[in-house]
Amino acid sequence: MTTTTTNLGAGSEDRVMATAQQILKSLNTPKEVREDMLLIFSSFDNRLSNITDLINENSDSAGVRFDAAEKVILQWDSSSSSSNADASRHSLPWEDSPDEAAEYLSAVDEILHLVADMSIRSDNKIMDRAETAIQMAMSRLEDEFRLVLIRNTVPLDSERLYGSIRRVSLSFAANDGEIGEEFESFAEVDSERGCFHERGPSFGDDLCVVLINPDAVMELKEIADRMINAGYEKECVQAYSNVRRDALDECLVILGVEKLSIEEVQKIEWKALDEKMKKWIQAVKITVRVLLNGEKRLCDQIFNGSNSIKEICFNETAKGCVMQLLNFGEAVAIGKRSSEKLFRILDMYDVLADALLEFEMMFMDEYMCTEAKGVLAGLGDAAKGTFLEFENAVKNEASKKPMQNGEIHPLTRYVMNYVKLLVDYSETLNSLLENDEDEADGLKSEDGELEMMTPFAKRLLLLISSLESNLEEKSKLYEDGALHCIFLMNNNLYIVQKVKDSELRKLLGDNWVRKRRGSIRQYATSYLRTCWTKALHCLKDEGIGGSSNNASKVALKERFKSFNACFEDIYRVQTGWKVPDPQLREELRISISEKVIPAYRSFMGRFGSQLESGRHAGKYIKYTPEDLENYLLDLFEGSPLVLHHMRRKST
Repeated sequence: MTTTTTNLGAGSEDRVMATAQQILKSLNTPKEVREDMLLIFSSFDNRLSNITDLINENSDSAGVRFDAAEKVILQWDSSSSSSNADASRHSLPWEDSPDEAAEYLSAVDEILHLVADMSIRSDNKIMDRAETAIQMAMSRLEDEFRLVLIRNTVPLDSERLYGSIRRVSLSFAANDGEIGEEFESFAEVDSERGCFHERGPSFGDDLCVVLINPDAVMELKEIADRMINAGYEKECVQAYSNVRRDALDECLVILGVEKLSIEEVQKIEWKALDEKMKKWIQAVKITVRVLLNGEKRLCDQIFNGSNSIKEICFNETAKGCVMQLLNFGEAVAIGKRSSEKLFRILDMYDVLADALLEFEMMFMDEYMCTEAKGVLAGLGDAAKGTFLEFENAVKNEASKKPMQNGEIHPLTRYVMNYVKLLVDYSETLNSLLENDEDEADGLKSEDGELEMMTPFAKRLLLLISSLESNLEEKSKLYEDGALHCIFLMNNNLYIVQKVKDSELRKLLGDNWVRKRRGSIRQYATSYLRTCWTKALHCLKDEGIGGSSNNASKVALKERFKSFNACFEDIYRVQTGWKVPDPQLREELRISISEKVIPAYRSFMGRFGSQLESGRHAGKYIKYTPEDLENYLLDLFEGSPLVLHHMRRKST
């Protein structure tokens, strides 16, 4: 075969050699095969006779570069270090030796590049060394990745977080007097003691915390990039998620959330459980709004080269923390129901409903969202069931000891403060109760008002109707008909005021308030008729034997004596009765005064002169109209005054 020689310029020869170099790089074959092929090529053109030198030059250059990179990697590996100086480098903190760290990363890049560029693949011995070097490097980088993460994790500053929380405190009514077991835990705040329900924390939109020292994020990304490029993404993700999962667990500890089994949660006494539920509510808000969003951003920064790796890493990191929170929620949802738990359960439901929206955006893994939806449904069922059980408890509360002074019954205080707070959860309760309206069918309402009411408003109407029926039954425990009326006035006015002065009015309507005010006026009329009819009868003209001039003195004495006895008995008893509302108390006194004082003044004006001229007149005409008016001011104060306190105030 004749070798072809072409007379071309130096520039053309350079182009031929460059093309040969490109061919050399593209040949992914053993060195011996490449040499045979290139010798065949050189037989066609003598300008390629130097191609063997080119092969040797490239091989030598790649070998030198590999040797240098391998030496750097081996120097950082304690098991292969040949001197104490080299071994000491193994213990150097990565962040404290930036030059050495950069040199190490460059060495890793060099070997990965040589392997990827196939520059050393023809040499099996070098390839074996390269694989060993990569394994050493990845092991070292994994350790450094973990250490950088641990050393640069920023502890959660709970004081700063809680300083950003805006608390809302809501109060309950005092529980004094006999009341059923179901209603023992609520109290209305007074000057001495009280308990309150906190809706929990809310946060500003700009609340953010630093999870990792920002200076370390770029170092972590550089390490992660090398491990992913080398095919060690699984090890990188595992190292990251293990460290950050532990960090999130520590955050939950700082937030007061313990790892408890369902059985352990259900054994906790209410007071302790209430504290844990409050902390859980705070922890969910902080975890979702702050911690998980921060973890998501951190994953995006460190693993921004691969969406799938970012998602896997975030899911693995967050899963344990989220499941711990969900397990507590599930334990509460299936626990024993009692009225005092309702507000906490509703808070938990609301906060988890908000968190679920965030979960659906954060987690590509359906499992987490499905678990959260299951716990949310369980909390919803628990809240609805607890509310319906509360209705039944109000209806069936059967304490038999009457309030001695006709005061507001503890059941009334409890229920009305309870429902007043429930208004804050109207939206949630409407959604939970919208398919459970059968029991509200028996309610009565005029002008189609019932049809316009929300599901929650209907249940409130039913609940308050049950309370009113229960109070009506309790009023029958009073033998004194007048005290029966005072008791119903006090309790019905308390109910009306709680409705009128809160958002309950919007739910139940002005017409409902007007009707209840009308009922209170009817009770007041019944009180006057029951209590004062006998006293007023003593002041009538009938049966005293003639006109004002010739009336029987005996009959007059008896009338004044009877009136005095009636009035003194009423005074003695009703100074001990209690009408807490000052306006109602004053209105009752005015109503009594308008009926009694004019009748007494008129009776005295017609007949008093016949007795005043006789002996012992003061024995029968003991009081002036002004005296009586002054004594009426003592009624309904809750401090009984006995008979000897009755003294004539003027002569």
